[in-house]
Amino acid sequence: MALPRQASNQRTPRAKLLGRKRRRKIATAGPGRQHALSPARVASARRKFLRAFPGGFRDETYVHWERAYKWRAHLEWHEHLDVRTFRHLLRARQYTEIASRAIRIESRTNLLFSFEKMALRDAVRSRRGAECFAKALFNLLHGRATLSRRFADWIEVISKLPRKQTRVLTWPLATVFGFLAQPDLHFFFKPTVTRAAASRFGEELLYASRPSWGHYQALLEFVCALRRAIRDLKPKDMIDLQSFLWVQGSDEYPD
Repeated sequence: MALPRQASNQRTPRAKLLGRKRRRKIATAGPGRQHALSPARVASARRKFLRAFPGGFRDETYVHWERAYKWRAHLEWHEHLDVRTFRHLLRARQYTEIASRAIRIESRTNLLFSFEKMALRDAVRSRRGAECFAKALFNLLHGRATLSRRFADWIEVISKLPRKQTRVLTWPLATVFGFLAQPDLHFFFKPTVTRAAASRFGEELLYASRPSWGHYQALLEFVCALRRAIRDLKPKDMIDLQSFLWVQGSDEYPD
């Protein structure tokens, strides 16, 4: 499958986009916090996005470059790892098959770096690694506990997966499967680009290299605030919101 233009996910974005202006940190408050973004900065971000894609989220070029391949991966997930199929495979102890399907679906995108893809393949090569991965992923997506508990458990399991060379626990790897499986709920976090994008709004995302629920919650609060701020553009889901922020923070889209 030919990949669209977001091969830019593999490039190093600008480190800073806002000079010396003071940025406000997003606190990790409870769910439903109404975080407001600067209208002037939202307007500036909107102009940049519409310069690249005049038709907004319905723009044909936008769909081709930024949305279509992510949505195809989501549809493939729904076909091969929907909740009923996933549960059936778990009950049959087909852990390696579950891991293989998840990796195969993600491999049709360019969301992860090659070293992250390799680290994950190494981590689930053993039956034990595949079992831990499969059970934790099902719990993240379909467990009955709160999202905070499920995400924390997911991170804990990833941190203990077998490691051959490169570390398995990175933000992109921790968030990519939720994003592909449930783009109405989960956001794919590429730290450098997303933080650079947030800085355009005068925001400084709380960050640590080790993923955690607190930092992920702060990210989701920011993204929810963004969705409210650009609701007139009618973003469909987290795919559109992630793409909007990619345009703001990636050097693939200069000012």
